[in-house]
Amino acid sequence: MWSEFTYQALPMRVVFGAGRSAHLAEEVTALGLERVLVLCTPGRRDLAERMADGLGRRAIGVFAGARMHVPAETAEAARAAAAELGADGCVAVGGGSTIGLGKAVALRHGLPVVAVPTTYAGSEMTPVWGLTENGVKRTGRDPAVLPRSVVYDPELTLTLPVATSVTSGMNALAHAVEGLYAPDASPIVSLMAEDGARALIEALPRVAADSADLTARSRALYGAWLCGAVLGATTMSLHHKLCHVLGGSLGLPHAEAHTVMLPHTLAYNQPFAPAAVAVLTRVLGERADPARTLWEFAHELGAPHSLSELGVREGDIGAVVEQALANPYANPREVTADGLTALLHRALAGQPPTA
Repeated sequence: MWSEFTYQALPMRVVFGAGRSAHLAEEVTALGLERVLVLCTPGRRDLAERMADGLGRRAIGVFAGARMHVPAETAEAARAAAAELGADGCVAVGGGSTIGLGKAVALRHGLPVVAVPTTYAGSEMTPVWGLTENGVKRTGRDPAVLPRSVVYDPELTLTLPVATSVTSGMNALAHAVEGLYAPDASPIVSLMAEDGARALIEALPRVAADSADLTARSRALYGAWLCGAVLGATTMSLHHKLCHVLGGSLGLPHAEAHTVMLPHTLAYNQPFAPAAVAVLTRVLGERADPARTLWEFAHELGAPHSLSELGVREGDIGAVVEQALANPYANPREVTADGLTALLHRALAGQPPTA
């Protein structure tokens, strides 16, 4: 199968282990940074301030305004704060919203980002940025936004609510799934995708049963790291396109949208991606239908399983289909208006996924 391929490793340092966030200052110092702005969401201010305290004089402030889907006005406010304070780098403490904000600052000012993930989103492993303006989410790739260092500390995920842990983990699984049938996949990417998906499938039920299980939390974060690396190394397809449209135009919560949509987009592509199906069948325990199995898996863990639960209405579907078809993108199966409409109607009603 792999007679030819191209793989380019991303230049990034990863520090992994329980309690490693206590050594954040060492990572900042190793990059030669002396004036870093710590970024977070309003709900993570206490954690961000503790991180800033640990950085001592190197921390020049905390910007606690990160928001989902990185609204353009939020990005501008953070960029202005970084410029006003004379920051020479950013520390992004949180999930995809905060790390995305760090990328927005890096995109404008070229400031190095140190990421301290507290969810399983995976954004910290990619050079992909996203900004939302006037209900449209734009994304792009730029090596300038890739975090220079990532500190994975499973202890920081212990307070992540079970419901959020499950949907965040499903979000990470989506990276692995699409990486398996990406047009620029490689044996290295496929190995990372399989091992990352297996780690998350094993860990999430244990996290749901006992959110304080540090071993399970470590396993989940390890899986999220690998799945994020897959996202950073390949071109994403229908699933991510739809989730960006749903999030940017309708303001849906990012991880929950991924959770609902993944079984449906996988079912749509499965007949045209046999190699991906073979890998996922191994991961999921030799069951014949990975899409249906993932749908049942998420449902068993109490995750939302319909777009209607997230606030989508039937009248929204036409605009979502139109936006998703506006720009072509690689996908194993031809993407048609009829196909997308049927897929979205099943997701809206919470019906089992079908091809």
